[in-house]
Amino acid sequence: MVLHPKTKVRVAGQEVTFCCKASGTPVPKKYYWYHNGTLLERKVHRYGSRLVLRGLAPEQAGTYHCKASTEAGAIKSAPAQLTVLGENGLGFSCKLEPEPSFVELPSECPQDAAGSRYYNVGRCPPAPCADSPADPSECGADAGRCCGVRRMEMREIPCAGSLLPVKVVAECGCGPCAQPRVLVQGRVTAADTGEPLRFGQIFLGGRKVGFTGYKGSFTIEVPPDTQRLVARFVDRQQRFVDAVKVLPFNRRGGAVYQEVKMLRKKEPVDLDGSQSNAIPLGEAGGREPVGELILPAGAFLRPSGEVFRGTVKASVTFLDPRDMATASAASSDLSFTDAEGEIIPLRTYGMFAVDFREGETGAALQTGPVEVRMDAGQVQMPEHLQKMKLWSLNPETGLWEEEGVLRPAGGNRGKREERTFLVGNLEIRERRLFNLDVPEDRRCFVKVRAYSNEKFNPYEQLEGVVISLINLEPQPGYPANPRAWGRFDSVVTGPNGACLPAFCDGQRPDAYSAYVTATLGGEELEAVASSPKLNPNAVGVSQPYLGKLGYRRLDHDDPNLKKTAFQINVAKPDPNNVDETNGPIYPYRSLEECEEAPVSANHLRFYRVEVDKYEYNVVPFKESDLTSWTGDYLSWWPNPQEFRACFIKVQIEGPQEYMVRSRNVGGSHPRTRGQLYGLRDTRSVRDTLLENTSGACVEFKCSGMLFDQSLVDRTLVSIIPQGSCHRTAINSLLREYLSRHPPMAENNHTAAFTMLAPVDPLGHNYGIYTVTDQNPRLAKEIAIGRCFDGTSDGFSREMKADAGTAVTFTCQERPAGRESFFQRLLTAPAEA
Repeated sequence: MVLHPKTKVRVAGQEVTFCCKASGTPVPKKYYWYHNGTLLERKVHRYGSRLVLRGLAPEQAGTYHCKASTEAGAIKSAPAQLTVLGENGLGFSCKLEPEPSFVELPSECPQDAAGSRYYNVGRCPPAPCADSPADPSECGADAGRCCGVRRMEMREIPCAGSLLPVKVVAECGCGPCAQPRVLVQGRVTAADTGEPLRFGQIFLGGRKVGFTGYKGSFTIEVPPDTQRLVARFVDRQQRFVDAVKVLPFNRRGGAVYQEVKMLRKKEPVDLDGSQSNAIPLGEAGGREPVGELILPAGAFLRPSGEVFRGTVKASVTFLDPRDMATASAASSDLSFTDAEGEIIPLRTYGMFAVDFREGETGAALQTGPVEVRMDAGQVQMPEHLQKMKLWSLNPETGLWEEEGVLRPAGGNRGKREERTFLVGNLEIRERRLFNLDVPEDRRCFVKVRAYSNEKFNPYEQLEGVVISLINLEPQPGYPANPRAWGRFDSVVTGPNGACLPAFCDGQRPDAYSAYVTATLGGEELEAVASSPKLNPNAVGVSQPYLGKLGYRRLDHDDPNLKKTAFQINVAKPDPNNVDETNGPIYPYRSLEECEEAPVSANHLRFYRVEVDKYEYNVVPFKESDLTSWTGDYLSWWPNPQEFRACFIKVQIEGPQEYMVRSRNVGGSHPRTRGQLYGLRDTRSVRDTLLENTSGACVEFKCSGMLFDQSLVDRTLVSIIPQGSCHRTAINSLLREYLSRHPPMAENNHTAAFTMLAPVDPLGHNYGIYTVTDQNPRLAKEIAIGRCFDGTSDGFSREMKADAGTAVTFTCQERPAGRESFFQRLLTAPAEA
């Protein structure tokens, strides 16, 4: 499906057009349109690939999708939502009054009567508005109209002797929808050694779109209207099996980071093409093979069809699901389309990639009919023996297509005479990746949310987090010890979390289990602890259902293991048990209920470990939701298409770790001079190699154009450690740069460092770290990694406090009763 229908909003009486388009061989000509899952009559609506509805009535609201079919098969589009507003605007999704949205105020601001430091700044929901129906580009990439901020107001909050400015949303209204760039970034490395795929080719469909970098890094811009992003990574040196990946992305814009693993090809063996040959599948690690590939004499063919009987270099690489480490290197997302065009999940028993070449010339060979034999003893679920099939991967769609059925046959190969085999046939032509799979119809969804900290506030959820779920088949009686993995899925969190497909069972809660992880910009988020005591309120699931799920964090029995994954039994909810009807597991037909579940419903959780870190923006902006950006002179990020993160490295010599604040004020722009942009607080991190020394990587607002892109502002940045500290050194190159780029900021108080921030991206020699990216969180993560490392291209999570430093402070324990400069700045700012 290359064009999917788009979500629309109309007023009753107007008309609407939905479009879809499929490609294939032969070219699809038959289209069917459905409203809320019911087929619309072709004679009544006279549709083809376009559906036009005139004189809309409220009952025509709902979901619409199309299906295209040919004799080769069928494919369904993604559903599009039609909202029909009353003629008087009833049901209007963009109300004038903003929705509540809260920001946390700095610690020195007084709490309200209820003991909260959160302040309501308001937000406009990014909902679609009614379009003009006469728009000629209904099938094109029209941006449409969306709800957004129409007016903001400045308020001042009294905080410890001064007033803290904050801009709040005063009024919402409709305007053109923002069209942020949608990107997938990441790194491609070998699954076994971690070596990067250097200058590998990247394909989307059959089109080459670029190369990986020297360190295996890549950036893919997601084409508009993409529902399923299928990318193929090819090693030009042929050391690795081509990796076909279905990459998750955030439709609301920004970049999602993805680690891609490639499977190393097995060393080729020499075969005699004139003899019959058998190649075992999955014999590595001393295990019993899953099966074998039998190549009869004369099976090898040149592309012309001529039989090749010489020496064959044969490489057959088997990906064994009994090895848990192989899940990340598997190709595609293990799905196929059924006769109705629905994308259905598969449960794998093993994949194998084949590469046959002529011994002398290295020319690629194909095969005539060959036999695949699978040991039925490897299948623990008896119902799967009847459904086992052979599949090949279509590298352009990322979907598996049926090659043949595996049927039971007696085994008569030497000592294995007592065994039963499943036997199937296939021919190896252009496709080189095959799969032993069964369609699995026992399916559910698992609700997962990610939060910015351990408080789990509903308004501090993170968007753009990649949640990954691997389905496991546990050993009977040993739920923590999986026998094999069966499939995997990745979903990106939106404003209401993520729903991940998973296999489940209503009869045996532990028939399938799930291993779940979460990453944001390559950083792993932490799961809620399950030991020493399981706290249902923290996990997010109430008892007794939590007990049935058997929630365990990875370090449940061994505190040395990571805290970044959890495992559950995917116990299908019992519809007759009220305790199991509120999540976090939903039946497969209840996807909408899962996606729209309120935050009070049961769900599983990850959170970001932010050790003593605080951020305040005068113009509120949620970095995980790029649609929340507002164009304002005081916006911390002036350009929603490109985010530039700036950090300064501070060395602190003192007996403990200290909070360090950056205060960021307009410095040279006439519209913002003297006005606050925001505050950043960061606790210094101890250097394990240096005694009484710690370092802090403190974010500051970069200098540069403001949102109107007409004049540069050099931000006036003050760096203030929150202790009894005095400045003892400034990086000589930074001091020289600032003196050569006047005006100089006054630095007449030794307890702080003040500068008009450089416009140039300086680097580690100056103690300044600058990174530009389409994702603000990713830009910050990369800059912090370089700052910790003290280099312009490295990455570290270990603080090297004396490398690449901008300014040094010496701090000491204060005599009892004496205020620090930071405290005086809060209580009496004018005097300080």
